[in-house]
Amino acid sequence: MSSDSPTSGFVAFVGAGPGDPNLLTLRGAELLGKADVVILDEDLHGPLLKHCRPGVEVAADDLVKHAKSGRLVVRLCEGDPMLFSSITEEAAALAAAEVDFEIVPGVPPATAVLGYAGIPPASSVPEFRVVDATQDQDWSSHAACPGTLVIYNGITEAVAIGKALIAGGKPDSTPVAVSSGGTTTEQYTVVSSLGRLQADLKHAGFTEPALIVVGEAVGLRDKLSWFETKPLFGWRVLVPRTKEQSKSLSEQLTSYGAVPEEVPTISVEPPRTPQQMDRAIKGLVTGRYEWVAFTSANAVKAVREKFEEYGLDARAFAGLKVAAVGDATARALVEFGVKPDLLPSGEQSSEGLVAEWPPYDSMLDPINRVLLPRADISTDTLVAGLTELGWECDDVTAYRTVRAAPPPAPIREAIKGGGFDAVLFTSSSTVRNLVGIAGKPHNVTVIAVIGPQTAKTAEEFGLRVDVMADKASASALAAALAEYGAKQRSAALAAGDTPRRPSQNRRGARRRAK
Repeated sequence: MSSDSPTSGFVAFVGAGPGDPNLLTLRGAELLGKADVVILDEDLHGPLLKHCRPGVEVAADDLVKHAKSGRLVVRLCEGDPMLFSSITEEAAALAAAEVDFEIVPGVPPATAVLGYAGIPPASSVPEFRVVDATQDQDWSSHAACPGTLVIYNGITEAVAIGKALIAGGKPDSTPVAVSSGGTTTEQYTVVSSLGRLQADLKHAGFTEPALIVVGEAVGLRDKLSWFETKPLFGWRVLVPRTKEQSKSLSEQLTSYGAVPEEVPTISVEPPRTPQQMDRAIKGLVTGRYEWVAFTSANAVKAVREKFEEYGLDARAFAGLKVAAVGDATARALVEFGVKPDLLPSGEQSSEGLVAEWPPYDSMLDPINRVLLPRADISTDTLVAGLTELGWECDDVTAYRTVRAAPPPAPIREAIKGGGFDAVLFTSSSTVRNLVGIAGKPHNVTVIAVIGPQTAKTAEEFGLRVDVMADKASASALAAALAEYGAKQRSAALAAGDTPRRPSQNRRGARRRAK
């Protein structure tokens, strides 16, 4: 029977990989997308439920029962189901019940965690041995392994294992790495030697899942480490934006090794009265305007929704010139099917847009009117600048920005108590609203702002500005924070110190040994 079209129930044992949800295999994701029931440890593998259909049942056990009811069941297993796993008995029970099953291999920690730690499993000596410390082991035999020895489930007995390997003939100078939280932004690796293992692990605070790696390959970590050396590795970064705006920014921060936490401070709502926007859209279609200027992606969204309400599409912009204040707004227009005619080449702000806006010329411009669909709290900089250039402006409220509800208590406590390493402010309103709904960030938290006006507002609230983007875009702001993090890391290493996240510098923060 094909597993793609189960008629009497089917079970797939799917390897969830070592921790990073992006290491799930394509086959695993495909089966999760078809599953009727998913059996998993939600604490470990909850993020993988994003691959499932809405309404999928999440259960804890009873594979046979669910399969016998004619459903496709996915059983998520840590790492690779066939490596140090307990699925043998479950698979045997399915076979006895005449239920078909499939085993989908997963990326095993034995190779993935080493890869993320910068340790090649088999380098100069092509021997790679993986053992489970919970099983009886002949450590003298393992001491004779000339290559790399990887030990699962051994963190509580790490010191005793080290002594046993030395007793078996392994030199006490043999390099050892211990890594926990492998392939996630919680990954933490201590490099030691068999002889120094007890001293180096004394205050490290390791817990399972963790791997112990023994062998000369550990020495290559200094050259090959790429994951834990990311500029914002492990930084918990607060992104106070609307959900729609924060997705691409959070993805960029993740690429730098950060752990972004999206906390909406602004809720975008329609204008109180729609008549003004209705007249503007009618004027846009009937040729009232020469230009339409967009100062935010939210303004693009508001106009797009009005277009859909009237059965219009991007073709209604034919014959119009379109301006965008910055890259994010331009991307929103392109997604709508409109390519901006004007985008500031310098500062991405209302001032930057005015600086490059052509003056009205009655010989060249048949119409002297500009439509500005904006937020209710926008400043008058753009209107004043365009008026000075000879244009008439229809300044229309396209949407309202209101303060969002306060975040949950743990988030508020983390903000005020220094639990965040950095916070990104993308506008003055995000500063005002975050302080209003959650309080001031702790003084150890790095404050990063999108531009001078936002910096001024932050300082008015008593915040120390540490990072400012070189241009007014969220992407540039994230890049500036990454550059700041890289410099902090380099300075610590140059001083002979272990790089520390800002939150680790607050009073009472848990310290790990070097």
